Amino acid sequence: MTFAPRTWVVGEVVSAAIMNQEIRDQFNSMFAAWTAYTPSWTSSGTAPALGNGTILGRYMKFGRTVVCHINLVTGSTSTYGTGAYNFSLPFTSANAGASYVGSAHLLGSLRWVGEIVISPNTSSCSAFMPKLSTTNGQVDFLTAAQPETLAAGAQVRLTFVYESAT
Repeated sequence: MTFAPRTWVVGEVVSAAIMNQEIRDQFNSMFAAWTAYTPSWTSSGTAPALGNGTILGRYMKFGRTVVCHINLVTGSTSTYGTGAYNFSLPFTSANAGASYVGSAHLLGSLRWVGEIVISPNTSSCSAFMPKLSTTNGQVDFLTAAQPETLAAGAQVRLTFVYESAT
């Protein structure tokens, strides 16, 4: 994972170990495999339960820039809870005075395309999907019944880029 480069001082003796850490290791981290993490799936109401479903997260961090993907697949024993769904981030977002927007897909009985929003200084994101039976393009939070009733095998895919707090 990339990090802030060191501050060099006049007269410092540069060793192979320092060069490897400051140049080789930083460069290699930009081409390394993404880091896996297990996101939390929560809601603003009764909590959903993953049951025999799966949720996987992966991210790559360059300095404070985070590229992230979350994939939720519900199972036959998953329960969907109530309220708006939230998914945990690998790092708290920066308090930059702006929200970050990414893409969201729901693959249920139909395919739905929406967006995710990450508010400043938060550790989770929310997905928004088109409202069911609307003709004006409004969106609303992803829930157990919005934009369609979720069932076993439904997939939620979130992909986004944001600035982390640290």
